[in-house]
Amino acid sequence: MLFNTTQYIIFLPIVILIYYILPAKIRYIWLLIASYYFYMQWNPAYVLLLLFCTVLTFLGGQYIEKKSGSNVGGGVKSFRVRESVKGYLFLCILVSLSFLGFFKYFSFFINVFNHLLEAFHLKQISYQFNILLPVGISFYILQSLGYLIDVYRGDIYAEKNFLRYALFVSFFPQLVAGPIERSKNLLVQLHESHRFEFRNLKKGTLLILYGLFLKMVIADRAAILVDTVYENPAEYPGFYIVWATAFFAIQIYCDFYGYSTIARGSALIMGIKLMDNFLAPYFSKNVKEFWRRWHTSLSSWFRDYLYIPLGGNRKGTVRSKLNLMLVFGISGLWHGASLAYVVWGLLNGVYQVIADIREKISKFIRGGYEEILRRVGIIPEKQKGYMTFSARLFHTIVTFLLVTFAWLFFRAGGIHTALELLRLLLSNFNWIVLFDGSLFDLGIEKGYMYILLLSVLVLFLSDYYKYKGKDSAELILSQGWIAQIGVYIALTFVILLYGCYGTIYDTNQFIYFQF
Repeated sequence: MLFNTTQYIIFLPIVILIYYILPAKIRYIWLLIASYYFYMQWNPAYVLLLLFCTVLTFLGGQYIEKKSGSNVGGGVKSFRVRESVKGYLFLCILVSLSFLGFFKYFSFFINVFNHLLEAFHLKQISYQFNILLPVGISFYILQSLGYLIDVYRGDIYAEKNFLRYALFVSFFPQLVAGPIERSKNLLVQLHESHRFEFRNLKKGTLLILYGLFLKMVIADRAAILVDTVYENPAEYPGFYIVWATAFFAIQIYCDFYGYSTIARGSALIMGIKLMDNFLAPYFSKNVKEFWRRWHTSLSSWFRDYLYIPLGGNRKGTVRSKLNLMLVFGISGLWHGASLAYVVWGLLNGVYQVIADIREKISKFIRGGYEEILRRVGIIPEKQKGYMTFSARLFHTIVTFLLVTFAWLFFRAGGIHTALELLRLLLSNFNWIVLFDGSLFDLGIEKGYMYILLLSVLVLFLSDYYKYKGKDSAELILSQGWIAQIGVYIALTFVILLYGCYGTIYDTNQFIYFQF
């Protein structure tokens, strides 16, 4: 069941209505039933895998807490206590990741192994079955493992109610594509009683409409242009590929941000607050900041449960850089079973390593230059790291270009395809297409192209407001009721008039469903 279908438009109000009719103490059972029904719309058989992962980590949490004793809020557990359950924790993690590895990477690793066998002129391995990737498996496995590690660390109590824990793992708004919620946020809220609030209904509905606008008006329309070029790169070399890659950066952002926004809105109407997965990332002034703002639930998960346990930056400069590269390489592999995704991840890691080295060299050369400027009053005394507008703009553009270049590998899906795209990009300097109108003839009619660009401008203004630490939804809700209704009507009409519908568009599926 997709968010951008009439099926979900009917499903969500029914779930919410029954949710508020039922007594507060049994609402979580209704949400669990709704969540499993929601998930079974893709492939009913794979609900067994979701259930197995839930049972495994639930029992794991119970066992770990029983053996180590409740220690929430009591500081770090003793070494002896931690060691007594570490093996069991490792076993739960290994089993969960084995299922993920089988469904997601079996074919990939067999193909890599066959290439090695071919290089040594040995007989290759053959298999006669296709493995269908369960929707959302990468997300709910990380979420359940995060809970298990939190219990092990003593950050949260092990959940005693299996049904409530099952809801935590399967909560339908964020089940299939995140955000990857923490037990300290979502599981705690599932214990609370939520009263109906009209303001939550208004804001939740506004978030849903804005998410549909991002998905159906921007992402799905941009996908037509991107697919036109990427599926026929030989016909559209050079600056066509540059143009399409820039629009893919917009497409994947609006597609994933749109999903997360609809998820937040759906949950908020029921009084549950999910984390904001995107914090205006394309306004970042460096790649490190970009990854603090892009897919924040995944970035923080890898930071807290992988980078820091590996030693983080506590083991010296070289070790910290190796840890960083390892995390980004694994992050790339998490996104898909292809070397192109690994290259995409490693590229983002390399960007950060180079930026750190450049910053250290720059500080060494600059010396006390900024301090002198502060003393003479050119730079305010307390405004460290001051940048002029032109410098901020330059850094933002460079960051966007670096991130967009890496997106080329992500969109290509295969390393050979990515290398071919790079060859076609660099071998044809057809700069004239920037001015002859050719870029407005890539599968989208000129009128719709202008609508797309205008919609991107709306996104730009909204994100700029968000980058400044403000909330566009709250700004709208602070206006008079006429202005509020006007925004709801405008978004609805734009979605109905300019959204992508029908079987002629192969873009309804959210991109991150495949991960």
